[in-house]
Amino acid sequence: MDSLNLTRRSVLLGLAALTLAPAVTWAKASPPVVDVWKDPNCGCCIDWVAHLKENGFQVRLFDSGNEAARRRLGMPAQLGSCHTALVAGYVLEGHVPAREIRRLLSEKPAALGLAVPGMPVGSPGMDGPAYRGRRDAYSVLLVERDGKTRVFESYQQSGS
Repeated sequence: MDSLNLTRRSVLLGLAALTLAPAVTWAKASPPVVDVWKDPNCGCCIDWVAHLKENGFQVRLFDSGNEAARRRLGMPAQLGSCHTALVAGYVLEGHVPAREIRRLLSEKPAALGLAVPGMPVGSPGMDGPAYRGRRDAYSVLLVERDGKTRVFESYQQSGS
């Protein structure tokens, strides 16, 4: 009788594990979705999107330009770049590294999002062979809801 109860218990535990397995697998298999608005002719935007995908993000691309999205999402114009994105309620402006996006999503600060103003050489999407390994110094800015910024992470210059 004891072995029968033990067998039933093992079967029930096994079934419970199988029931939970799809949820665990789904959670691991569902990377954050990043909506990206960009100019349809921008090559560095495509390279940044490739960087996101290589780092496990899903991307929905809108080739409708980004200025209207930037205004609608509240990102200050002076922080502008060539693409604007939205992930988990946070606005991303410009060539933000995937590492900093993951950090943002992990820390969950009460902020509007992150920005890399302009198009610094060496940032993701601006790091192709044409730049011959050059990397300009740049900062990823945390943008508060009131538009104020502070440095979230700094990247140093290297190369020629």
